[in-house]
Amino acid sequence: METRAESALEALQERVVSCKRCPRLKRYISAVASVKTRRFETWTYWGKPLPGFGDPNAQLLIVGLAPAAHGGNRTGRMFTGDSSGDWLIRALYENGFANQPHSISRDDGLKLASTYMTAVVRCAPPKNKPAKQEILNCSEYLAKELMLLKEVTVVLTLGRIAFDSYLRHLDIKRKGRPEFGHGLTFRPTEEKPLLVASYHPSRQNTQTGRLTWKEWLRIFKKIRQILDDAPARKPAHD
Repeated sequence: METRAESALEALQERVVSCKRCPRLKRYISAVASVKTRRFETWTYWGKPLPGFGDPNAQLLIVGLAPAAHGGNRTGRMFTGDSSGDWLIRALYENGFANQPHSISRDDGLKLASTYMTAVVRCAPPKNKPAKQEILNCSEYLAKELMLLKEVTVVLTLGRIAFDSYLRHLDIKRKGRPEFGHGLTFRPTEEKPLLVASYHPSRQNTQTGRLTWKEWLRIFKKIRQILDDAPARKPAHD
């Protein structure tokens, strides 16, 4: 039977998909979905804001920047259909967080184990650069997910913007924030999840060697160990 929290998460996902708060982004994702790109010309693009995806009882929450124009904006699922998604899903699979090593379309059978994927901004921004106001417009959705995903033990932020955005949600003043760095771990308070920071697995980072597969995989091995060593939680009651 579906719990109230699961129902609330589904309702939030529906709100995200119908969101029209950012006219610039709405125009952009609609235009990309209409014009397409040659290698995906046979696809029917999603062309709408993207909801989060994964296990409502997740212990691991992954926060990215935004969908890719021809990735999530095409496929309709976070980290699906682009190189960043390839890196992420393969690492999740190799560490027991996913049932398969690839993420091609929202109908490919992917299931996440104790993991939920989301983003700071839900629409693909031009040149992967959302405006400050667009980040603020979307902030309510991440805040609501943080409230509804009650079992989260570790939050993995991908890139500096996701890192800074998550810390703002925790209302940690700038003087009290750690400096962003790949592999950083930070526990804001005993009650809050452990924060793990990583470079984003974008082509800009992976093709230049700034983020290697070995270093990327080390992040997930660390998270797997943290969760395996964590005390067993009592079942949540609704």
